[in-house]
Formats: sequence, structure tokens, C-alpha cells
Amino acid sequence: MTRIKENLMAIHEKIIQAAHTCDRNPDEIQLIGVSKKQPVQMIQQAIAAGLTRLGENYIQEAMEKIETIGPEAAVWHFIGHLQSNKARFAVRYFDLIHTVDTYKLAKEIDKQAGKIQKCQKILLQINISMEKTKSGAQKDVAIELAQKIMACKNLSLQGLMCMPPYFDDPEDARTYFKQLVQIRDGILAAGVDPGAMAQLSMGMSNDFMVAIQEGATMVRVGTAIFGSRM
Repeated sequence: MTRIKENLMAIHEKIIQAAHTCDRNPDEIQLIGVSKKQPVQMIQQAIAAGLTRLGENYIQEAMEKIETIGPEAAVWHFIGHLQSNKARFAVRYFDLIHTVDTYKLAKEIDKQAGKIQKCQKILLQINISMEKTKSGAQKDVAIELAQKIMACKNLSLQGLMCMPPYFDDPEDARTYFKQLVQIRDGILAAGVDPGAMAQLSMGMSNDFMVAIQEGATMVRVGTAIFGSRM
């Protein structure tokens, strides 16, 4: 049994454990393996071990990997900061884009998706910690932005994403996850279709169990699967 397979088994056990502590069905929670900076061979090992969803941060690196591994080998998620001039590549290569944070970017993705007759699934990224070094829409514009995105015919809004600060104690991240849930609830209260808010992408290697307890439906785990990056 490879180390990656052992790591995946351990993570799935933790997902089940976290789900049971809050009376959730663990099958509702998607594990996304963050494979940025990892070699193709390790990613292929993870796929062989049963990992079905992969998250990449950098367009050029991801394009090369996806072309080598194959677009059908996994469900590919883009989880890094996306510039508008790279939107055409993101639309071509990724099933879900987690990091839409402006209407300008949403419109460009909508335009590029229309060119290839695709309805692109996206998440709205919220800068939950209001850190200047992090991407994401401000909390006070989330409702308006979600409503505008809903009017884009080639986009399918699926929910929200956030990246709280890193804490040694994962409990310290809990308040940020709660805030994302509150933002989601506010968007729903404004009349946005519930299907557009079905997903909450939050939680990483160090805090995904807390995120699940607070309602995460997608957790983005890299180091705990692959180990340290190259």
C-alpha cells in the first residue's frame, strides 16, 4: 500500500468522523486533492488510489498536467487566483472554478464559456478574513455579486469559497467558517435560488474537520495527501 493511499484512507476516516459529530452524511462532502507543485507521477498514484477530484492553482502548470494525465482521469477544480486574461484556459480545462471574486472576471468567464458552448460551474470566493494579501470579494458585496452572476447565461453558480488565515489551532478558524455560512444564508434570504448556494468550499489540511462541522461540502486537502510540495 502506497503512502498516498494510506493518507487518503486516513483523511476519509476523518471526514466520516467529523460528519458524524454533527449528524451529517459524509457522502455529502467532496474531497479535493490539492495537487499544485506535485509531480504527475504522484497525482497518478492518487488517482489510482481512488482520488477523483483534483485542485490546481496555476493555469500553465495545470494545463500541462491535465494534458498528460487526461481530462477524463479526474474532475478538475481551479482553486487559485484567476486573472481575466487566463479565463479562456480555465474554461477549457476545468470543471469548476472556485475563485470568482469580481463581476469583471465572471463576465469574462461567461464570454469564454459561451464561445465553446459550455455552462461553466463556478463558486464565488469571499475574502472572509479581509486580508489585503488574499483574493476574494468583500463580504458586503456578496449578495449583489451573486445576483449579477445569476444573470450570466453561460455560468452556473454553485456556492461559496473562502480561505481563512492559517492557525496552528484549527478551532481558531471556526469563526471564519461560520461567517461564510452566514453570508450564504444572507444570499439565500435575498432570493437567490438555493441550488446556486449548494456548495461551501472551505477547509484545508489543518482545519478541514472543523470546516465540515460548520457545513463544508468541499474540502481542499493537499499536504495531508501528498506531503510537502516540491
